[in-house]
Amino acid sequence: MGTSVVVESPRRTVLPGWSVPLIFIAGGVSQYLGAAIGVHLFGTVEPATVALLRAAAAGVALLAWRRPWHGRWTRRSIGVAAGFGVVTLGMNIAFYEAIARIPLGTAVAIEFLGPVAVATLGSRRPRDLLTVALVVAGVFLLAGVSSDARPAGGVAFALLAAALWAGYILLGKRVADAGSGLDALAVGMAAAALLLAPILVTRQCVLAPSAFADPETWLLGVGVGVLSSAVPYALDQVVLRTVGRARFALLLALLPATAAVIGAVALAQRPAVPELAGIALVMAALTLSATQRNSRPRLRASVRPPESRE
Repeated sequence: MGTSVVVESPRRTVLPGWSVPLIFIAGGVSQYLGAAIGVHLFGTVEPATVALLRAAAAGVALLAWRRPWHGRWTRRSIGVAAGFGVVTLGMNIAFYEAIARIPLGTAVAIEFLGPVAVATLGSRRPRDLLTVALVVAGVFLLAGVSSDARPAGGVAFALLAAALWAGYILLGKRVADAGSGLDALAVGMAAAALLLAPILVTRQCVLAPSAFADPETWLLGVGVGVLSSAVPYALDQVVLRTVGRARFALLLALLPATAAVIGAVALAQRPAVPELAGIALVMAALTLSATQRNSRPRLRASVRPPESRE
């Protein structure tokens, strides 16, 4: 939901090497438990409304933490930050619409098509072409989970999330290069929530207005935000300070499997053999992509899945 946040240059922290993957996996477990709670909310709350609640909570928390109003802002920088926030919220909406229709692990694996495409964009090197081939083959297997309309719509939303994730990375690079980083993220998420709230709230009120009168909606909405945003982000910073971005990118290969396990345990979503094969191919592509990043310019944005970071 993921971070996929723009990160600032971290200072190295010394932690036992064996603990780093465990910390990263703990962040992934928290991230996808939050998504699982979101799935349970879909019975009474529209997926887009859940994404809005997360964005609003994240925006408030980031504003309170970063206090970006102390910095220097121009109309252009505010506009870029707002665009960044809208794209990020759009990613989360597309992802939630996807997991309302298809298994969590499947949606997470499909959306990784976005960052892999960005990482290999314009390259004709054999290893890059192999990376693309692996992820496309994986997505093909995952997209074939069912021919029914609802799962097909879920695959379409997951592909939309992947496309928005690619745009997010490119726009996030501009934000990071401008030096605003997390302050821009705070302003962007708050702005996106304000801009899209009239549309999304109106839609929820037309379809099921009683959801806003249910305390569970607000309680679980906050839980989704904390588990899928605050906890994973804090743990990501610990990992980044310890191993840097190159190894962090390699650890991302663990996320599709983590999502599949959480989906199986928390949502009783048992992946079929083709789905397991598709997830394995995507993980192989992520591993291959991460091992060759040192030889190319790095994007100054982490690439946790979009649902994991506002």
